Amino acid sequence: MKNKHKNKKKPSAELTRQEQFVRQHRRHHHEISTWRTIIFVLFLILWEISADRKWIDSFFFSSPSRVIRCFVEQLKSNSLLSHIGVTLFETLFSFLLVLLFSLLISTLLWYSRKLSEILEPYLVVLNSLPKSALAPLFIVWLGTGSKTIIVAGISVAVFGSIISFYTGFQQVDAEKVTLIYTLGGSRRDAFFRVVLPGSIPILLSTAKVNIGLALVGVIIGEFLAARRGLGYLIIYGSQVFQLDMVITSIIILCLIALGLYKSIQFIEHRIKIQFKM
Repeated sequence: MKNKHKNKKKPSAELTRQEQFVRQHRRHHHEISTWRTIIFVLFLILWEISADRKWIDSFFFSSPSRVIRCFVEQLKSNSLLSHIGVTLFETLFSFLLVLLFSLLISTLLWYSRKLSEILEPYLVVLNSLPKSALAPLFIVWLGTGSKTIIVAGISVAVFGSIISFYTGFQQVDAEKVTLIYTLGGSRRDAFFRVVLPGSIPILLSTAKVNIGLALVGVIIGEFLAARRGLGYLIIYGSQVFQLDMVITSIIILCLIALGLYKSIQFIEHRIKIQFKM
């Protein structure tokens, strides 16, 4: 009977340890979030004080109050939301095309080892090429407008994404692939039942990088070939010396990049829970 009572107490003790771990994990994340907030608030306070006391020239470096004032004025003119919407659309569209195209090409490379050996040096060279050098060519080939900007966004991320996806496919456990073949499965079965599911962590981590790279490519395109978008506002503001507009646009870009990254991170977290990774 004593043994039975002891066995009944063990699960409760294990549950208590699990609860303690969860509480410590949450406390750790709250502490990190608190310190991040404190550092950010202190930076804003120091920036505002430095501008007020003329430690820095507010014309060139702006200040939080001037940024807020510029943001409100742009909202009242109904132009800022339009520019944000254009940049967001071009970024998301570029990101989706990068994801689909990279998945397609890396799948073809996995199916054909000869093709992968032929194309590998070209992918490495194109990935190393400064993409800003291609933007003027895109303008000549495609003209100005959203088409050129989306292509610029794709060019920044797509080659590195293909390499990452293909590397992820190759790193899947070879014994599992061999088991599929042993059981009479085809190469298609091996890909969809083992390789693709086993590569989900790498696909998700690459997607988090790609969303930022797509935004970088879109902004490069908007610098050169746009009449709308946050990249256009930055160039226009610098040309007419409205530096409050420039800094406001840069801060909005930072918030957009953070929001897109957190969105992909949330999707990654949900997928990992779903597949119990």
